[in-house]
Amino acid sequence: MADNANPKLDVIAAATLRQFRVNTAVHPSWLRLINYCAELGHGEIEKLKIQDGLPMAAEVTTRKIKFSQ
Repeated sequence: MADNANPKLDVIAAATLRQFRVNTAVHPSWLRLINYCAELGHGEIEKLKIQDGLPMAAEVTTRKIKFSQ
């Protein structure tokens, strides 16, 4: 994850994901997209291709790097 991530938010997100996993099955394609977004930290996905309700590809991505805090 990003170096400047909020640790409190990480704990809340982890707890929410655990609860979500218990109640709902998530397709691996969605999990890969979620993980990609988490690793990206800051950036944009300009085009996201969806097919049959599932993410297939992000055609163009841009990563932003912040130099100030």
